[in-house]
Order: sequence, then structure tokens, then C-alpha cells
Amino acid sequence: MNNHIGLVEDDVNIQNIVSAYLRKEGYEVTIMDSAEKGWELWENNPPDMWVLDIMLPGMDGYEFCKKIRNESDVPIIIISAKDEEIDKILGLELGGDDYLTKPFSPRELIARVKRLFKRTLPSKKPRELDEDRLKVDHLLIYKNDRRIFFEGKEYEVTTKEYDMLLLLGENPNRAFSREELLMKIWGNDYFGSDRAVDDLIKRIRKKMDNIPLETVWGFGYRLRKDED
Repeated sequence: MNNHIGLVEDDVNIQNIVSAYLRKEGYEVTIMDSAEKGWELWENNPPDMWVLDIMLPGMDGYEFCKKIRNESDVPIIIISAKDEEIDKILGLELGGDDYLTKPFSPRELIARVKRLFKRTLPSKKPRELDEDRLKVDHLLIYKNDRRIFFEGKEYEVTTKEYDMLLLLGENPNRAFSREELLMKIWGNDYFGSDRAVDDLIKRIRKKMDNIPLETVWGFGYRLRKDED
């Protein structure tokens, strides 16, 4: 299967030229004219590399680069008309692997794409395959670091909040009774009320608006995962 490159660029001429050169080299290319469309691609069919413009309508390339870096080590090449040193430094500090200033030669871009793939693919394992990474729709959990992200934003959570999200995330769409959750999160020696479960769920919902923690009336809770 050919490597998949996501091209986020709102200039149609650059889209056509860059995509033509990339496809000629055998790469699969998906073209998007906004970072918002790029994020949709990331969630549904994440590419193996991004070629990313900075000046975009809506979310700019810097913010998009930062969001991708929160979730993956996928290679990112930034292309931009901004040629000041501070712009290049910012792009690299936010997670860009390379920075190419417009106007540029398409052949130079191809050379950088090949070099970056050669350097990163053997050593950078996609986090989708990492054993410590759990992703359920917009919820992302790094087990080793005990870090929680939702909709691209990192949240500080308590130990119990983390344990609850990890348990429900490892069992999406499964309904747990309050008694089960008490036993698994608080332990067999807990003698308090099962209201502790309700209070914990309420705190998570308040902290992470829109998280799909569903109440199963008269029974308990589950984390909904949209069907593929």
C-alpha cells in the first residue's frame, strides 16, 4: 500500500502542482483546503505524513500542527510564505519536522518527503499501534503517562477519574452497574454508598463537556462509541 499524504493548502494552484508531483512519485494524496477538513481526515483515515500550510482560513496551521502532535508522531512538513526565522522556529517547536518557504521547488519538496519518510518510518511507530495508547472516538488515553485528552485538549484528572475513564474506554458501549464500578474503581473493601459513582461521573461530565458518558437508567453507566 502506498504511503498516504494529507495536503492541507487553500491555494488551488499549489494544490494541483504539489499533488501532481506527489502522485507521480507513487504517493496517495488527499487534498484539503482547511485545517478543519484535515482534522476530519485525521479522525477517519489518518495519513502517514502531513504537508501543511500555515496561513489557512479558520484554524491556522500552527494550531492544527499542535493538535496533531497531541495525538501522534506522524511526520509534518510545513510550507509557508512566512520566511522569518521566528515563524520557522515556532513551526518546528509546535511539532513540525521540516519547514519549507514559499515559493519552493516541487522537486525539493519531494526530496524532503522522501528523506523524512526514510528517517521516520523505521523509528517512529504510529501511536495507533502503541500498546499504551487507547482511543475511543474523541477520547484519547496514554496509559503509561496517565494522560487524558478529549477533542484534542488535555485534561488534568484525579486518580479515580482516570481509572473510571480507562475502564469505560477499554470496554466501549458496555453498560456497567454501579456495583461493578464501585468494586472495580474503589475496591472490594469500600463500604460507602454507590452515590460515589454518580458523583464521579458528574465531575467527569462537568470537566469534559460533550463526553459521551451515558446513563443506563436504573442500572449504571457506559461510554458510547460510535459504530464504524
